[in-house]
Parts: sequence; structure tokens; C-alpha cells
Amino acid sequence: MSEPSDQSDDQFDDIVDTETQRDPDLAVIEAGSRTLRTQGGRPQGDPVPSRPEDPELDKALREVETELSTRWGETKLEPSVTRIAALMDVLGEPQRAYPSIHITGTNGKTSTARMIEALLGAFELRTGRYTSPHVQSITERISLDGAPISAERFVETYRDIKPYVELVDAREEYRLSFFEVLTGMAYAAFADAPVDVAVVEVGMGGTWDATNVIDGSVAVVTPIDLDHTDRLGATTAEIAGEKSGIVKQGATVILAQQPVDAAQVLLKKAVEADATVAREGMEFGIVAREVAVGGQLLTLRGLGGEYDNIFLPLHGAYQAHNAAVALAAVEAFFGIGSEHARTLDLDTVRQAFAQVASPGRLEIVRSSPTVILDAAHNPHGARATAEGVSEAFGFSRLVGVVSTSGDKDAKGLLEAFEPLFAEVVVTANSNPRATDVDELAAIAVEVFGEDRVVVEPRLPDALEAAITLAEEEAEYGGAGVLVTGSIFTVGDARLLLRRG
Repeated sequence: MSEPSDQSDDQFDDIVDTETQRDPDLAVIEAGSRTLRTQGGRPQGDPVPSRPEDPELDKALREVETELSTRWGETKLEPSVTRIAALMDVLGEPQRAYPSIHITGTNGKTSTARMIEALLGAFELRTGRYTSPHVQSITERISLDGAPISAERFVETYRDIKPYVELVDAREEYRLSFFEVLTGMAYAAFADAPVDVAVVEVGMGGTWDATNVIDGSVAVVTPIDLDHTDRLGATTAEIAGEKSGIVKQGATVILAQQPVDAAQVLLKKAVEADATVAREGMEFGIVAREVAVGGQLLTLRGLGGEYDNIFLPLHGAYQAHNAAVALAAVEAFFGIGSEHARTLDLDTVRQAFAQVASPGRLEIVRSSPTVILDAAHNPHGARATAEGVSEAFGFSRLVGVVSTSGDKDAKGLLEAFEPLFAEVVVTANSNPRATDVDELAAIAVEVFGEDRVVVEPRLPDALEAAITLAEEEAEYGGAGVLVTGSIFTVGDARLLLRRG
């Protein structure tokens, strides 16, 4: 078999008041330095699961990961939903068993999904969340009730649908891809749970994305910018055209602030689908925001009214915008709009946002010096990260550790960080598609100048070098390290820095 080419109602009235897999061997890399060890072992409440302690279960999970890895990866696409639709058909349409909130955009999708999930869970709804890619463990992609499904359940779900996957493989021109199988697993797991609502992030685009076999009653579009231009289009308008494909007939569309050309495309699609539209800065948005210890304090204007004194334990203005979008999406799901003068229960909203975590997004994993992980992988995300770091941290000296994927705009990303980094250490991550270190170094020299660039092909050595640079002069007591460029870079560094 060949492979594809490159891929709210009255029932809620009581809650309103008149929300590729990573190389597993990285987990046992010996860093060989005190600077790569954390104090006290693995942090309590870490939302990223580690490998199973049971050897037999770990073996079973590795077998599933190996089988999935034989399928074409997430960067290889055949733009259609034919195969995933066929899988849903033989599985009995599990994605129809619950309502869904569907999320697309260029940046902020996963953080927004986590916030939506937290809000829905705070209102005692059972949630399923499907996001990608993962930071460390493939099981992160499928969550129930705010936590990744267990390794045991992941294996069971795969084994349950495997015969149906093989049936579709045999019938279709192309085998199901890695992402399509995971999508089928997520939808089946949500139906089996069962969940009250699914929060689903697209993998790429929208129209032909494998997730787009759901009928999301709420469609969320986070900020659109240039990324995956070879697959989605060369302009933000073209990219918006692909992403607008998640807008279903009669849905409510929640739009984050967008480039003008993208907004025009999205609004046109909403009119064609007879969808209701709520726009950030118009129908909802941020009223006030101030930096606080450990995050920020917000006042948000939702679709039904104002929500004040909301503590969000995440850094960066972009996370405040994600919070506004998430709140509006949950209000829309519960049927709250400008025509209804009501809001969600304020205390519950505050509680939900206060518990939000977003691993790998301006995440502090070490102190003395402070080491921060951020998965920015394109210029738009890098600019947002740079602004967030400048606002939330008073670093007197910041050293970057950067490894990017080969299909990304490495120069644009480095240019966004150039004013922020005193030096940059270029390296490689575990992704086979990582940018060649020498190639990335040449780009970095062009942007930073030779004197500000250090090359370390191995990530453990790169982390060591960056920490040494941050600490080398006593006057730089407020020094820090930012590890960025790719979700793979962040995940690999997290394994090294957060292991017990």
C-alpha cells in the first residue's frame, strides 16, 4: 500500500450568573554536569507525563510508538479527509457522540485549548482535549479531564482501533498517516470515556486537516501569520482560506486579532456558513492587564459582560489574548452572547484560569541562572516570546539556545531574538528534520555577528555552554537562558533539565 505525499442551551443555565514522536532514549541521556540537574527531582503536578515505571507497560507503549512511526509523519500530507472519514465510518462515527470546539490558527492554539479545557472542567463538564505536537510524551496529545491519558489507556485505544485502521489501509489508495491514526484514537477515546465536550486543535490548516471530520459548534481562530507557506499559502489571506475550513454551517466563530487580509477571508467564510462571529477587540477582549508575580492579572470583557481580577499564571501579552479568546469560546459554547446580559460564574472562571499550565511556553525549569523553555518556531511566535521575556523578566544578560526545524524561517526567528540575546548557542535537537548545525550557525553569524555565536552540536553541551555564559561574570547576577526554536528543542531540553 502506498503512502500520502507531504501532510448551549437551557441545560447550562445553572452555571451562569444573571468557560512525531520524540526519541525515547533522550530520557536517559547522561548530562554529566551539575548545571543540568534540578533541585528536588521532578516537579509536583508536572502536566507532562514521564515514561511508564512498569517495564511491561513501557515496552507495550514503545511497540505502539514504533508501529506509529512506520506511518508517514505529520509533515507529509495528502490534502483530503477521505481516509480519516473512512476510519470514522468503520468506527461508527465516534466524533458525533459529543459536541466539539475546534481550534485553528498559526500560534497559540495549544495554550488556548488548555485554557478552554480548564474553563469547561471548572464547570464540571467532562472534557477531551486533542493537541499536537507533544512536548515529551506522545500520550500528551490525548487528554481526558485535563490530564493526558495513561500509557495503559493509550495502548488499549490503539489496539482497539488497529483492526479498523488496517481495514481502511487495505481499502484506500494511501495508508492512514501517523496523525490520522492518532486523530482516530482521540475521537474513539473521547466517545468511550464518554466526554461532554471535545476541545480539538487542528494539526495543520483546516479544510483538509484530519481533525476536520467534527462539526464544531464553536470554531476558534487564533492569530494567523506566515508558517507552512509551502502547504498553506504564501500570504496570510491564503493561509486564512485554508484555516477557515473548520467553520461549519451555523457555528459560532471566535476570532483573535488578525491581519486585515486574513480577517476579510474569515468573515467572508462566516457569512457563507451563516455563522455568528465574535471578534477580539470588538465583541470581546482585554480590558486591563498588569504583570504580577508568577504571571499576570487580567480584566477580560467576554461576550456577556466583564470578568475582573483574573490571575493567569502564564507570562506574556499573547497569553492574555489567548485567555480572552478562550473565555469567549466557552461563553459561546454555553450560548452566551451580546443579546444575553449574563456572564459565567466569576469565581469559577477565576479558579479555572488560576490553574492553567502550558508546558514549554515561557516555562521556567531552573533557577540560578533562570532557564526558560519556549516552543516559538516561527518569527511571529518569536516576536511574541521576546516581548513576553522582556516584560516578565528583568534579565541583565540573556543567552539563547536555539535549534530549529529545517522547514522553518530560521533567519526570521533569530532576527526576532537578536535584540534580546547577548549571545546565542546554536545546536541540534532530536528531530531528524532539525536544521543542520553548520547551516544554522551560518545564519546566526549573519544575524548576530561571529563574536556572539557559539556552536555546540549536542544539546547537553549547548545547555552547559549557555549556562556557563550566563554565569561567567559576577556582575550579571540577573542572567538567564532561553531555550527555543522548536517543540523538539524544548522537549529535549525539558528531559535533560527536569529529570530527577
